[in-house]
Amino acid sequence: MGRRLEVTEAKRLFGTAPVVTLTGVGGVGKTRLAIHVAAEVQRAFRDGVWVVELATLEDSKLLAQTVLSALHVQNRSSRPPVEVLVEHVRDMQMLVVLDNCEHLLEECAVLAATLVRSAPEVRILATSREALGIAGERVLAVPTLSLPLFNDPQPPARTQGEAVQLFAERAAAALPGFEVTENNRETVERICRQLDGLPLAIELAAVRLRMLSPEQLLARLENRFQLLTTGPRATLPRQRTLRALVDWSYGLCTEPERLLWARASVFAGGLDLEAAEAVCSGDGIAREQVLDLVAGLVDKSVLVREESPAGMRYRMLETIRQYGREQLLASGQEAKLRRRHRDHYRDLAARARAESFGPYQVEWFARLRIEHANLRQALEFCFAAPEEAETGLGMATDLVQHWKTGDYLSEGRDRLDQGLSAVTEPSELRGRAMVVNAWLANTQADLVTAESMVRQARAIGEQLGLEAVLANAALYAGTITMYRGDGGSAVAQYEEAVARHRTTGDPMGLTRALVRLCLARALLGDTSRAVDAGEECLAICEAHGDRWVRAYAMTVLGVPLWLRGDAQRATALERESLRFQHSIDDVLGSRFNIEVLAWIAAGQGQHRRAATLLGIVRSLERTVHIVPFRYRQFLRLHDECESCAREALGKQAFEAAVSRGAGLSYDEKISFALGETDLANEPPGEKTSWSPLTRRETEIARLVAQGMSNKEIAAALVIGQRTAEGHVEHILSKLGFNSRTQIAVWARERDTPARNERPTGQH
Repeated sequence: MGRRLEVTEAKRLFGTAPVVTLTGVGGVGKTRLAIHVAAEVQRAFRDGVWVVELATLEDSKLLAQTVLSALHVQNRSSRPPVEVLVEHVRDMQMLVVLDNCEHLLEECAVLAATLVRSAPEVRILATSREALGIAGERVLAVPTLSLPLFNDPQPPARTQGEAVQLFAERAAAALPGFEVTENNRETVERICRQLDGLPLAIELAAVRLRMLSPEQLLARLENRFQLLTTGPRATLPRQRTLRALVDWSYGLCTEPERLLWARASVFAGGLDLEAAEAVCSGDGIAREQVLDLVAGLVDKSVLVREESPAGMRYRMLETIRQYGREQLLASGQEAKLRRRHRDHYRDLAARARAESFGPYQVEWFARLRIEHANLRQALEFCFAAPEEAETGLGMATDLVQHWKTGDYLSEGRDRLDQGLSAVTEPSELRGRAMVVNAWLANTQADLVTAESMVRQARAIGEQLGLEAVLANAALYAGTITMYRGDGGSAVAQYEEAVARHRTTGDPMGLTRALVRLCLARALLGDTSRAVDAGEECLAICEAHGDRWVRAYAMTVLGVPLWLRGDAQRATALERESLRFQHSIDDVLGSRFNIEVLAWIAAGQGQHRRAATLLGIVRSLERTVHIVPFRYRQFLRLHDECESCAREALGKQAFEAAVSRGAGLSYDEKISFALGETDLANEPPGEKTSWSPLTRRETEIARLVAQGMSNKEIAAALVIGQRTAEGHVEHILSKLGFNSRTQIAVWARERDTPARNERPTGQH
């Protein structure tokens, strides 16, 4: 990587400012430097380092939601995403990398200022072609890579310059066996100087060694740049130099490769081979040519190949993509290619809906998440023109599972609202869209909107005789009624939904209705018929190979089984469901599993375990930002569990167990809930005992015990000295101490049991 000086300086700046912005010309390596700096300082941030890639984000209104998604925060509320984001990070200690801010400069500036003002231990590392321009920001201009001195005889490898080292690495990757030798060193150095030490330019040039000698490469660079020179080379803008190289790389492509380059630029966030064949073929490119053309562009470093959970994908560096879009615009084919792109992702959404229940369901979840930037772009195309709004509404409706499972609830509702405001005539599509919108609104506890949507959908269903619309309207009406506290009426509505879904033959709708019917009956005490509904749902899921609805069926079936005394099977079902929910990162589902496991533990007299599980539930609720299934009957069971554990343990021990559960990492939470670890039974006084200090304050107390000064603590933790002084003052106040010596004694005594627990024979 090199960049030792820049890495050191960036780390130093973090000790003086909450926001550090790396600026520089496109292709200079700002992103790579930011990732390197983040890796260097990650141990200083208790809650991790999070990278937010903004290059493909075009709609500034989605900035806060994009950051939430990057932080894996599921905003299931109807509150503005920025409010949820601020609440989530308020007490966290993390580094957020905002990469490629230049096209959203004002919005990124406002967001960064809001975050660091609201969360004193959050740091921002931004990359942009210009500074954000906010108070407290420190700017580090990223220079081009260092070059060797002129006339330096036989410089050792470590002093020959970062540019030459990068060229050598990339050339060896393109042409195995390539080395910088005495015979080619001068030529390589001249190439790197011609390219002004720009990393992207060097990488693009190095790959040419597959076809050219270093001398031929140098000659072509010089000839090409001469065509663009309008004055002394010393005044030539670096951006123009980079453009010259991209022009040259474009010129070396065959005509079909140039076409594919331009057409592939229509994608956002990457593409797969299927998408390339569907969108980019025709008008000069045969479909069977696409594979070889993609391979050619990968060889020329125009496309970057990368593995993903959905298979092999290809992406363009943003500079390369923007160049391709210019070529596409100049060709007059941009509108046609954007329509082809939209058609491909409209069809993808329809296929995902058709296979949303069955063995490929989870694979579709993963694929749609990866394709989110392309789906977003396709929808923007639809809603930009009134005549395309109906197609956009259909696509947004087909993406219901994506909005729900991919953590895009608010975005999904916005798209559906856009379509519904444009497509106003009663139709099957409008009815379907309304029940989908009702589901999303209900998930966010926006009951007023959900109720209105259900009412309108039912009217359309009755007017046009649409049984499927009426079935889903009954389903979501039942959920709203449960929230209102009328369990008896809700059961009747769920039974109507079950009956209508049996008529339509829709297994997905039927299983969703059975899940809710099972839970509603259980919470009303009708455990026998609740088990019947749950068992039927499981059988249907297993017959169709579905795993996601099956996991929820196991979750709700555990409730009536536990209520009627079968705690063993209930526990087994909850844990099996939890393993699956964790595997697909469904935090809402995991939270419900753990809630039921807490009830079971309290019912078996495992009060410390129940309290620890309740602490896990509390922390997951803050992550999800809305509590699922908050029916009155559900709340009663939750409160009974909490009261039972509190009474059995006493207030202090109960709160200690709750705090212990909340303080675990996410993986530790899941492991504990699955019974793989047993922290809840640790006796008082061990390393996880309750403390009035935050984790950061505890960490600083330990450093005080090591004899560190405030300045040394600040350097070790990459924080400002004043911040360190403030933490020490808070520690003294909370513990009732008046000296650092007392802090040191407290920290050593607290850590002694942890040291003593080392197994015999280990050193």
